[in-house]
Amino acid sequence: MFETKLLFLQCHNGHTLCSSCKARVLNKCPTCRQQVGDIRCLALEKMAKSLELHCKNEEFGCFEIIPYHTKLMHEDSCNFRPYSCPWYGCLCSTVGDIPLLVSHLTDYHKAVMLYGCKFKLEFLIEGLYKYQSYKWDVTIINCFDKHFFLHAKAFLIGSTPVYMAFLSLIGNQAEAGNYSYNLEIGGNGRKLTFEGILRSIRESKRSSLESADNLIVLGDMAFSLGGETRMPMLWVTGRIW
Repeated sequence: MFETKLLFLQCHNGHTLCSSCKARVLNKCPTCRQQVGDIRCLALEKMAKSLELHCKNEEFGCFEIIPYHTKLMHEDSCNFRPYSCPWYGCLCSTVGDIPLLVSHLTDYHKAVMLYGCKFKLEFLIEGLYKYQSYKWDVTIINCFDKHFFLHAKAFLIGSTPVYMAFLSLIGNQAEAGNYSYNLEIGGNGRKLTFEGILRSIRESKRSSLESADNLIVLGDMAFSLGGETRMPMLWVTGRIW
């Protein structure tokens, strides 16, 4: 671990930098602009190995003191590391703790906030190009003093419309494992029921969408559930426990 995580290299003039910084400066010494090769500074590596440092997520509540050579590994999986915006397709760079993230979603993205562990939403399925309203965006559900996201997406696979819904927790995966949920989607007297594994928003958006833990309805079925009307609607109801 020490050899792969903690390397200090030096240029021919003796200036040192770590291996990760070397890649960022394109192998050029930031002091003298000479080429940085693979000459290691073993004295610095030995000294750094004995250091203990605060986690960079201290401002978010992590007060662990970590050996230097495991610091990066700890910070990559730290339970207090900031959350990034989970809004699918969002290009914003907002990161922070849970209160900041919830405020960002409700204020900037105009996410809908629902209270209680049972919920019901209505979705218009007139066409895929109609879904770009708040009803097809993320809804935040405040339940058990936690914040959950109901994601409802519509997209095309080839020429087939697909409607998808799943729930995730603004929290760590260990916390998410404490809860279960189900979703029912339907209308016109028909419904489909799904019970899924609750995931954390720390999981990548792509892997969440590609996992099997989603309620998925294909176009023909969606319109059958929505009813033979000019503006077919789907009702999504759910419960968290």
